[in-house]
Amino acid sequence: MDPYEHHDKKILSPLDKKLVEEVGATTEMVDEDAIESDEGTLVDHLTDLRKQTIKSVAVFLFFFIVVLSTINLWFPLVTRGNELIVLGPLEVVKFYMSISSALSLGFSLPFIFHFIGQFVKPGLNHTESRFIGIYSPLMLVLFVVGISFGYFVVNPLSYQFLINIGEVNFEVMVSASEYIHFLLMTTVPLGLLFELPIIAMFLSAIGVLTSVNMRKVRKWSYVILAIISTTVTPPDFISDFMVLIPMILLYEISILLVAKLERKQITTKELSISQD
Repeated sequence: MDPYEHHDKKILSPLDKKLVEEVGATTEMVDEDAIESDEGTLVDHLTDLRKQTIKSVAVFLFFFIVVLSTINLWFPLVTRGNELIVLGPLEVVKFYMSISSALSLGFSLPFIFHFIGQFVKPGLNHTESRFIGIYSPLMLVLFVVGISFGYFVVNPLSYQFLINIGEVNFEVMVSASEYIHFLLMTTVPLGLLFELPIIAMFLSAIGVLTSVNMRKVRKWSYVILAIISTTVTPPDFISDFMVLIPMILLYEISILLVAKLERKQITTKELSISQD
């Protein structure tokens, strides 16, 4: 009868001791390799993030210097001929810095989007990576369209409406600081809101959103869009109404695009099944 036949034996032979030592050493080596691999991956990610961040900052600073050095050339485009006042030398600096930062960020966005895409691409699956590669240019186009809509339509109409109301009982003098705040409020948020179709299509591509669900919550979505439009625009009904209408149109367009994307996915699956 083998005295070592039980697994819970307390007495180990020299061969058992050698086997245990080898298994333990192998396990420790595997654990150490896994830890070193995880640490190496984390360091690589942080290094890549640092590199892409430095690139983004460098591009922004480049455009900031260019815009600030040519401020007298594009200044009339910003003020639109409106008479502005400044309440001190610091307000002049604040005005120039604010508008230069906003324009520089707008010019830098295509490059920043590209750098962000390069960073997150290794962590995305095929569908997400392909979506970003195809629709990233469209994201920039929609952002520019939203900015342009705010600059050429919402801003002048809303500004003139509020000035006319004020002139009824007051002598209106607009400071440079208030003007630039109003200009940014009526342009930048619209550029972000115009990304709604891309966001809807991305959520649909990863299986989070469907066209059926978007139709079911259509009324509540309109309420949410109305709240957003009143939040990001100046407190006058003209701005709210002018922003809400394109938001509703974009929502309906998003439903059509998501439905088209779903049909395309179904067709692709059917072709794949038939080929198998």
